[in-house]
Amino acid sequence: MHEVPIEDSIDLHTFQPRDIRMVVEEYLYQAVQRGFREVRIIHGRGIGVQREIVRSILEKHPSVISFRDLPDRGSTLVELVIPGVRVHKRRTPG
Repeated sequence: MHEVPIEDSIDLHTFQPRDIRMVVEEYLYQAVQRGFREVRIIHGRGIGVQREIVRSILEKHPSVISFRDLPDRGSTLVELVIPGVRVHKRRTPG
């Protein structure tokens, strides 16, 4: 098990590809618990494998309101729910 640092961004380069899904899910859970409204997930540009894994998690995650690629295409900005506040998920442009 990895210790996931909880800040307003996480760099996935330090994790093994096989651990990305678990790390992102735990990071999102902890970020919401700590009251973050927005976080940045750094997955890198490369050929897009990690980016697609991250997107597949974000599309289904109940704590994610919306997400979008940042201009550098190497990271994704994620808008998170506030516990106890009801919101409707926004459709993320493909």
